[in-house]
Amino acid sequence: MPGPCNSKKKKKAIAKKNKKSTSAIQATALPEPPPLVHELEPPPSDIVCTVHEPPPKLPAPDVQEFHEEVLPIIHDPGNGPRVRDVRGFLASFFAQPPSLEDPLCAEFSQEEVLQMLCTALSQETAIVLWYNKSRATSRICPSCRRLYRLGDILPDLTSDDGENHINETRSPLLAREQEISGLCSPLCFIVASFEYPSAIKTTWGRTADQIDDFTWDLLNGPGGGQGDKGLSLLLKMARLPDLGLGQLCLPDIDFDAEPEDRIYCRQNYERDKLSY
Repeated sequence: MPGPCNSKKKKKAIAKKNKKSTSAIQATALPEPPPLVHELEPPPSDIVCTVHEPPPKLPAPDVQEFHEEVLPIIHDPGNGPRVRDVRGFLASFFAQPPSLEDPLCAEFSQEEVLQMLCTALSQETAIVLWYNKSRATSRICPSCRRLYRLGDILPDLTSDDGENHINETRSPLLAREQEISGLCSPLCFIVASFEYPSAIKTTWGRTADQIDDFTWDLLNGPGGGQGDKGLSLLLKMARLPDLGLGQLCLPDIDFDAEPEDRIYCRQNYERDKLSY
């Protein structure tokens, strides 16, 4: 009768034999074929897909074109409207029409007067002077370009606390200066007369017949050479009854002379003009 050890050895031998047979079967088994991949083709279509190309790069606009097309004609920084584009303002509905009922304004409103002013001043400065002289009450300040009407109580330009202080008491010389040159405040007048600091007090609010000879000598001098874009010349021209156009167009005629001498000078001027 076999003992317990022989039965255990037989079981181990059978187990090893089974393992060898299964491993041999696995080694000889054929590999499974890879799964079939069906490529899907889109159905035919008549729709044509256009290729979107980036837009062409446009050149940067000129500063003057940006100024004219994008920026508004009038803007308000907080202390009154300002004319940003003088030429555009003149063609807009903001501009008041010439005061043809006033004989002096009607005379200055002629297009020939503006053309003569442009020969002595820059175009924008000439337009401002021409506008102020051909309108009875509407004004553009030549210095800060503030748009206002004669008699308006204007906010103070020198307030730096963010509040618009309005001076209820106006100097009569300020009202007179606004009518003469359009300069809206003492600060703007100082800026315009900065070339002639010694003539500021004696020119403020006065016309040509109210200014003494010493002040006129200062105004006709070379100035300080600071370059004020024609404001000092506008300051002098606005005080003359004809804006100085007589001296500008007829430089050989002495308009301060007596009438008889003036006629003689004019005859000589006409004779010299025909001799060319």
